[in-house]
Amino acid sequence: MAIELLCRKIGMTRLYDESGGSVAVTVLEAGPNPVVQKKTPEKDGYSALQLGFLSRSPKNLTKAMKGHFEKSKVAPLRHLKESRVAAEDATKYEVGQDVRCDLFEAGQIVDVIGTTKGRGTSGVVKRHNFSVHTEGHGTHEFFRHGGSIGSNSDPGKVIKGLRMSGRYGNERVTTRNVRVMKVDAGRNLLFLRGSVPGHANAVVRVRVAPSAG
Repeated sequence: MAIELLCRKIGMTRLYDESGGSVAVTVLEAGPNPVVQKKTPEKDGYSALQLGFLSRSPKNLTKAMKGHFEKSKVAPLRHLKESRVAAEDATKYEVGQDVRCDLFEAGQIVDVIGTTKGRGTSGVVKRHNFSVHTEGHGTHEFFRHGGSIGSNSDPGKVIKGLRMSGRYGNERVTTRNVRVMKVDAGRNLLFLRGSVPGHANAVVRVRVAPSAG
C-alpha cells in the first residue's frame, strides 16, 4: 500500500543520461496534492488518505462538496482519490498538508495508473494485432477481416470471449515498473522513462512499485 500521487500528463520530451544517450520521457505535473481527509481504522474500518488535485470554481460544487472542503479548510479541488496506506504512514500527514513530487526520487521504480485514449470502434487488426490476410489468389475484399469465428456442429456456437472487432481503448490500465528519470521539485515535475497511459492533460496516478518498496 503506497500513496498514489495525482498528476497531470503534460506530454513527452527527451533527456540525456549519464552516458550521453537520448531517452524518451513523459513529463507529469505532479501535484501538489492536499490531504482533504484521513480515514482511520477506528472510525472508518481502514486507513487511507484522500488527496485532491487541480483547483475548481466553488460555484460548480454541490452543498455537500462545499461542506466537505470547508471542513478540511482546503480550497475546492477538481479530482479526489483515496490512497490506501498503512496506519503508521497515515500518521505522517495531517489534513490540509500538501503531498508533493519529492515523494519520489530519480532512479526509483513506479507504477502509473491511467485511462487509455479512446479509439472508438476498431477492427481486429488494430484492436488485437491480428495478421493481415495474404494479398494473393483467393483473397478478395477481406484483407483485414478476422476469419472464422467458430466451428460447424460442435460446439455449434461462438465461444465467449472470442477476440472480435469492437470498442478499443478508454479503459483503465496500469503501466508497471516505470523508471523515474528526474524529479524537479521546484516546478512539481516528474520525468518518467517511456510512455504512460492517457492523452495530454489526462490525470494519472503514480505510486512506488510494490517490487521497489
